[in-house]
Amino acid sequence: MTAIVDKDLCTGCGACVDSCPVEAISMNDQDLAEVDAEACVDCGDCVEICPVEAISLE
Repeated sequence: MTAIVDKDLCTGCGACVDSCPVEAISMNDQDLAEVDAEACVDCGDCVEICPVEAISLE
């Protein structure tokens, strides 16, 4: 499993970037969250912190 960002829901707030313990999330050129699947450890912190529920573990 890895964290997946729904680009249609992401508002670019950056909360997930700050919450990721392994720095697997960054903001892309469109100011939307992007997850590095290889670095993601499936902890779910980003899922819990996202205010618009744009992230899920799949």
